[in-house]
Amino acid sequence: LLALVLTGCPGRSTPPADPVQAPAADPIAATVAAAMDPAADPCEDFYRYACGGWLDTTEIPGDQVRWGRSFSTIRESNQSELRSILEEAAKAEDGGALGAWYGSCMDTAAIDARAAEPIQADLAEAAALTDLAAAFSFAGRLHQDGASAFFDGGVFPDFKDPGLNILHMGQGGLGLPDRDYYLSEDADKVALRGDYEANLARLLILSEVETDTALAAAKRVLAFETELATISQPREELRDPETTYHRIERDGLQALSPSLDWAAFFAAAGSPDLTTLSVQSEAYFAGLDALLKATDLQTLRDYLSWHIVLHAAPQLSEPFQQAHFDFFRARLAGQRERKPRWKECADSANGTLGELVGQEYVARRFSGESKPKALAMVDGIVTAFEAALPELEWMDDVTRAAAIEKARALTPKIGYPDVWRDYSALELGGAWFENARAGDRFESARAMAKVGQPVDKTEWFMAPAMVNAYYNPLFGEIVFPAGILQPPFFSQDFPAAMNYGAIGAVIGHELSHGFDDSGRKFDKDGRMQEWWAPEAATAYEERAACVEEQYNGYSPREGLSVNGKLTLGENIADVAGVKQAHAAFLATGGEPADAPSAVPGLDNEQLYFVAYAQAWCSEATPQIEEMLLTVDPHSPAPFRVKGPLSNFDAFASAFSCAAGDAMV
Repeated sequence: LLALVLTGCPGRSTPPADPVQAPAADPIAATVAAAMDPAADPCEDFYRYACGGWLDTTEIPGDQVRWGRSFSTIRESNQSELRSILEEAAKAEDGGALGAWYGSCMDTAAIDARAAEPIQADLAEAAALTDLAAAFSFAGRLHQDGASAFFDGGVFPDFKDPGLNILHMGQGGLGLPDRDYYLSEDADKVALRGDYEANLARLLILSEVETDTALAAAKRVLAFETELATISQPREELRDPETTYHRIERDGLQALSPSLDWAAFFAAAGSPDLTTLSVQSEAYFAGLDALLKATDLQTLRDYLSWHIVLHAAPQLSEPFQQAHFDFFRARLAGQRERKPRWKECADSANGTLGELVGQEYVARRFSGESKPKALAMVDGIVTAFEAALPELEWMDDVTRAAAIEKARALTPKIGYPDVWRDYSALELGGAWFENARAGDRFESARAMAKVGQPVDKTEWFMAPAMVNAYYNPLFGEIVFPAGILQPPFFSQDFPAAMNYGAIGAVIGHELSHGFDDSGRKFDKDGRMQEWWAPEAATAYEERAACVEEQYNGYSPREGLSVNGKLTLGENIADVAGVKQAHAAFLATGGEPADAPSAVPGLDNEQLYFVAYAQAWCSEATPQIEEMLLTVDPHSPAPFRVKGPLSNFDAFASAFSCAAGDAMV
């Protein structure tokens, strides 16, 4: 979810590789070569060298805010496949849940005819709330419907008892992306808050609220959300699992916030008996208690009404959708055009019915040979990780042995679940708004039913068609959906240098998350406990501080900079992942680094690094770039290339870079 001009004295012992020949005869080679800028010096700006041709010829499509050579290409292809699957279901006599979902989503005439009618009962209920107790109970109902009023939460394993699911509760309830958007005195942020207030009023007016009433409500909501932001912690302070785990149970939560009727809240949320929970910040929930107790009833009514409208707007008529787009996509993120309706509906189906539509997607797009090939790469990268540990002179033997044991214990999940999710409890077939709400309630009920129950380690947290991957410290697993195991990240037809440089580095990245500044605090069984010797932990933290400082120095443009603390875990995973995949590539033996490569002008080791960098070729609007620097734990794409490679001796050697070069 940027470019730094590094300065340094030029000079190297030998010249860089011969210029890449383009166009190449082979289609794969031609694609790689076309994306490059062979005139750029790889030792000064490798991102430009690997991606310059693509950057010079690529424009962000009007319906996007970011566009990447790999992620976006695959995502567009996957969306088209999902569209085909969903349209076939919608046309079928018995298209099941997929047909009902997509068909109702695409019926824009029926959606527009209803205007604000679907939310009128909810708004009337909010307007009639008589006291704080009633308002807080109503917030529980909104949580069941997918609107996170006052705070947020999720169900996943207990950090110290990873075999048990509990509810984790944290700060939230804001309409803007982050607390900084409310508290910053930067002129752009001040102007943006004014636009947010105006859009809030506009959407309330569309909801049949009188104009003067809507304008006054918008001011009150912004003021209240600013108070919520004030009691919220900066995002980077929430990364440490040791400081964000407080298993206090229902009684402890009630004692922490005695003015709030938690029994009524959980009953309205559909989980009256829920008791097993942890809070991310005790200070936030104590502050929430004080804030709600001091807030007048009309402000609470306005705030809850706003979150009804905010959550529902994308499912309502055209004027709601346009108003929502004008602020949350155009103003906030820089998107020029709305997505075609079919993309919106395909995305929503993949979000709510991901493992249902994913079954057909896998059958069409994930061939039988892909899974074993990817698993073999995982095995090779784990082996490379183990082989590198003895080189760490600062790590003692006991910690090293435990690290090897943890790496070996990681479970790789490739492609799709062994057991598909059961959607039989989801009842669809009505109008779009009701179907979307049924989807929210289905997911809420499914999650909350897990609280207090044993963890099911067969569960996946991404749909098969997602273009992404993840490491789960509580499950001890690295997961790669079929959606990302597609060209240009991965192909059975690619040379090993390209597969290892692209998807191999992603595998190494996810593996390395188990040992980043957060993941290292969980043992091989997914339990948060100290397993490092004190001296090794201290030495690790010293080195992590170097990475934080390195990335703090990266700036996309004047006035913006990378937050090295917020992005530390992802940066460590990038720095380590590209090294592990490189070592595994060299160990394959089937494609020597000095043998002729698929791309004339590059040897195989150089092609590995070009493939790595080209996975991150991307463009972003200025607005989304600024937003992501505030909320995204990943560094901007150019620094996902420059940062890790400039730390890597093998890269410098491959391109004959010398001390003093920007990429060293």
